[in-house]
Amino acid sequence: MIPGLTGRCEMIVKEEDLVSRLGDVAVDVLSTPRLIQLLETAAIEAIRDYIPGDQVSLGTEVMIRHLSATPLGMKVTANALLKGVEKSRLLFLVDAYDEKEKVAEGEHERILVSKERFLQKVEKKRAG
Repeated sequence: MIPGLTGRCEMIVKEEDLVSRLGDVAVDVLSTPRLIQLLETAAIEAIRDYIPGDQVSLGTEVMIRHLSATPLGMKVTANALLKGVEKSRLLFLVDAYDEKEKVAEGEHERILVSKERFLQKVEKKRAG
């Protein structure tokens, strides 16, 4: 992996993306969990072409500030910049903007692991 790789992901805020769907607040704005998913997708886009076929990238940490609400129907664009690589750890700076302003900023960490070993661990856990 090469520091400096960038990724981008866009979405239009839909009904299923709203905080009101979480049952917490009866307001139709983008939920933080959905925003985090968008930021993770931008990070994945940054490295997609560089992940060896026998490995998978897994999100391990997200530290963001959700700065502003984005209403239903508005476009949101998430960006990720690979700022550092420490062995299998990939460290990203992430941010997101809606059509009016910056709505999020922070950091995201992913790790590269063996796809086969990861799937074996999942299956072992499932089997109980």
